[in-house]
Amino acid sequence: MILFLAARPVTPPPVRPTPPRRRRGRRAPTRPDRPAPTRPSSRTPTRPGRPAPTQPSPGSPYTRLFAVPGTRAFTAAGLLARLPMGMLGVSAVLMIAGSRGSYALAGAVAATGLAATALAGPWTARLIDRHGQSRIAVPATALAALGSLALLLCVHYDAPAWTLFVSYAATATTPNTGGMARARWAHLLRDDPAARHTANSFEQAADELCFMLGPVLATLLCTALFPEAGTAVAAALLLDGVLLFTAQRRTEPPVAPRDTASRSPLRLPGLPPLLLTFLATGAIFGSLEVVTIAYADHHGARSVAGGILALQAAGSCAAGLVHGLIRPAGTLAGRFRGRVAAMAALMPLPLLAATTDSLVVLAAALLLAGLATAPTMITGMGLVQSRTPPGQLNEGMTLAVTALLSGIAAGSATGGWAVDHLPAATAYAIPATAAALALLITLLTTHHHRAHSAP
Repeated sequence: MILFLAARPVTPPPVRPTPPRRRRGRRAPTRPDRPAPTRPSSRTPTRPGRPAPTQPSPGSPYTRLFAVPGTRAFTAAGLLARLPMGMLGVSAVLMIAGSRGSYALAGAVAATGLAATALAGPWTARLIDRHGQSRIAVPATALAALGSLALLLCVHYDAPAWTLFVSYAATATTPNTGGMARARWAHLLRDDPAARHTANSFEQAADELCFMLGPVLATLLCTALFPEAGTAVAAALLLDGVLLFTAQRRTEPPVAPRDTASRSPLRLPGLPPLLLTFLATGAIFGSLEVVTIAYADHHGARSVAGGILALQAAGSCAAGLVHGLIRPAGTLAGRFRGRVAAMAALMPLPLLAATTDSLVVLAAALLLAGLATAPTMITGMGLVQSRTPPGQLNEGMTLAVTALLSGIAAGSATGGWAVDHLPAATAYAIPATAAALALLITLLTTHHHRAHSAP
């Protein structure tokens, strides 16, 4: 909301006309049927009935961004639709573990939903590219909401365990609202690369904010009200948010012709290597979450693990907003290499901080480590857009999200193994290694595709 208020166009106060100076001496006679001659004004002439044009503040890119008609409406709706993305997984785990008494079952159900989303997400995005956001996103979201409702009922009425897996797998049709929002920005700002950079920065910060607040809201609902409250509220927010988002028709990008959307982006040059970097980056997130929870539990402070992880997301969110204010320099591929290098350089900080056995030092290290993740994701998503045809942006960005989700799943499993077989502090070597791997992949692949990069 602060960004929306700050983004209001600033109208200068009315300028009162300066009264003409009286000349000494004899006044020139004027004819009654003609207006008196006036001095030529240096102000910009305006047509009758139109307000004088106002120049936007040159130091506020977000002001210019949200001055585009329709952007505030679809952004607000997109935030509402994205918030459940950080709630559904945590709500399902808390609901199932609380009623069945098994975190193993809850984790297996959550992993099944993640795998189903990785498979179904690109297909949903391809249908959106071919037929439009409003025609596909609404029924896909309705099916996902019914899956969440079915999971809630199966848990509440103690249905067999296999029904939980089937119900949660149905939520895989949830559309990628962040990808659809980025596609709208790319369409509206197709002739302004600097504005697209600011828009991508804002969208990444919005993702970080939703994944930071979502788990907190889900935990509060499930513990303060009843175990099913988190899932019920998340499903309602998801459906309402997507309905409001797709109702903004004037900012919806046009449907791509079928001949340009028939080829999978996976076959495009330069995109598969980039997805490998996203896979390694997802492994950082997944392992960092599991290892931090285990580290806090080892020190008898499991309840503060969520707050410590929120600091990492807060640092990433702040860095993303600041990144949008900086004018990009150099090629997109070169900036991406620099951002990944910074992430690899900062990620060993939690490993060093964990050796101090201080949660305060660890929290500070996670805050600093998060400063590089959002700029990396912003630049990476920009590369995905530059290497994907306009008619396949939703599918291309959903493939990037799928790679991230797959990396998160792999990182969570690897981090879980590490905390069971290694000291709690040493387990932080897993996210540091994943960051180094992301840098290695980037250095080996991006220099072959400089021709596809745009400043």
